[in-house]
Amino acid sequence: MSSARSGSPLRRGVRVRGRIRHTVTAGLAAAAVLLTGACSTAARPDKDQAAAYRLTDKTPAAAGDLDSFTWSVYAEPTTIDYAYSFDFPPNQILSNVCESLLRWNPDLTTSPGLAASYTNPTPTSWVYQIRPGVRFHDGTALTADDVVASLSRNLDPGTASVWANQYKNVRAIDKTGPMEVTVTLAKPDSTFNKYLAAGPGTVESAATLAKSGKDYGNPQTGVNCTGPFSFGSWTSGQSLTLKRFDGYWNQERKARSGEVKFVFLADATTRVNAFQSGEVDGGWMVPPNAYAQLASTQAGKLYFGRNTTVADEVVSNLDGPLGDPRVRQALLMAIDREGIVKAGAGGVGEVSDSLVTDNLWADAPAGTREALAKDLPKYPYDPAKAKALAAEAGVNGQKIVIATSPLDSQTTIITQAVAQAATAIGLKPQIDSLSAEKYTTLFTDPAAREGIDLFLTFWYTSITDPLDMFASLETGAFSNYGNWSDPAFDAAVGRAVGAQDPAEHAAANAEAQKIATRELPWLPLYTQPVSVFLGKRITGVQPSIAYLYHPWAAEIGAKG
Repeated sequence: MSSARSGSPLRRGVRVRGRIRHTVTAGLAAAAVLLTGACSTAARPDKDQAAAYRLTDKTPAAAGDLDSFTWSVYAEPTTIDYAYSFDFPPNQILSNVCESLLRWNPDLTTSPGLAASYTNPTPTSWVYQIRPGVRFHDGTALTADDVVASLSRNLDPGTASVWANQYKNVRAIDKTGPMEVTVTLAKPDSTFNKYLAAGPGTVESAATLAKSGKDYGNPQTGVNCTGPFSFGSWTSGQSLTLKRFDGYWNQERKARSGEVKFVFLADATTRVNAFQSGEVDGGWMVPPNAYAQLASTQAGKLYFGRNTTVADEVVSNLDGPLGDPRVRQALLMAIDREGIVKAGAGGVGEVSDSLVTDNLWADAPAGTREALAKDLPKYPYDPAKAKALAAEAGVNGQKIVIATSPLDSQTTIITQAVAQAATAIGLKPQIDSLSAEKYTTLFTDPAAREGIDLFLTFWYTSITDPLDMFASLETGAFSNYGNWSDPAFDAAVGRAVGAQDPAEHAAANAEAQKIATRELPWLPLYTQPVSVFLGKRITGVQPSIAYLYHPWAAEIGAKG
């Protein structure tokens, strides 16, 4: 699924805004102490520690409504235009204001949304029946014309949507009835319909899009969608407020709170202190080094939920020593990933042997997951074996550059662990600390990656399908940051794209996974669950990565 714009990495890379430290010496020294302790035999996570956290499907139901609640966000969005919302901050806001044709649920299943139903009459056509009786926040009725206008923005080069890659196989989007829209594909695409439960399926008023033009989604204009909350106000640098939309079409799921105020708090310590003091009522993406503190606080409760995220080191330079897959394999074997989970993720997470999480194989035939796990190449922590493999590949003091931007202790500890592993196999690592802006450009500008061998990302999928990840590594894909290429891998991805049969689709994905795990264009480190803190006033949320597209804030109400 290559494209010049396969999607902004801002949501998937390490988002690092706020005050930037221009040196990481002190931070890395502290990380070295933490990691050394974590790497000792006594400090390794044991079974009891691994069981210290559990996933929560749903927090206790709200006992009543609220006038308002406040929510922390670690960075201010640059826009809430759905065509450019591809990151944690804008998406967690937009998911409560705008809706898609389908809905990605907290259990990672998909159900009808603004499309009451849909059919797939031919391998290259999808027909959507638009839900009647839905109104935009300005009171106008949803029509098929609005759907056509909204989806078509993703095809328009002038818009340059971050979701353009998901529309690469779309030939036409047409109104084929008063409340019917038909999407015609150039060839079968097994993921297109799934993506309509996420950002690619967002529907906005055609009139609003035309009127707002390039100002759409900015602090002055906002958006005009159909969700349970409407855009209220946006004070740049401080906060964004949503108001309950009393005309919401699904009264059974109307918002329990009159408003929600998103407060922009870039500093991790500030966010944790705000949880403790009650200055804010909750927030996603809790800093891992605060897990223990917040697990025992009287100010609220820390929850963990379903996630599709894997922490990876992206190999961005295949012309240097990491161009040999044996060196990449050796480096992964030398990284104490259990130590990272212990020291960097608060013991909450699991070492990953794959670039995708197990829950993405939900549609695969019974027994597939077990077979995949058995067939997957493994890289257990073994520094001696790693060093021997690296020597066999000719490693002898070559320099590699590891880019970082110290967002929090977790990212600092990961960087230190990777550097230690590189040293252990005979490489000479150099840690390059970048400003927030420069680190972000690693994901958008090939020139920014010049001279960089490795950089960290927390990569999640927007659909329940491994193909969302694997297509990102196809030859020529925008997010294939190291320009890795493997014909057999590309062929497997192509088969997965065209396969509608679950067994065929899973088999092609499995082949792609096997190749990627053997060749390691990216190095999988670990998975960790979604984290969310709820203050003592509120309850009702369903902890899940689906919060990026599901109207989670509407479920939050008063605690009994």
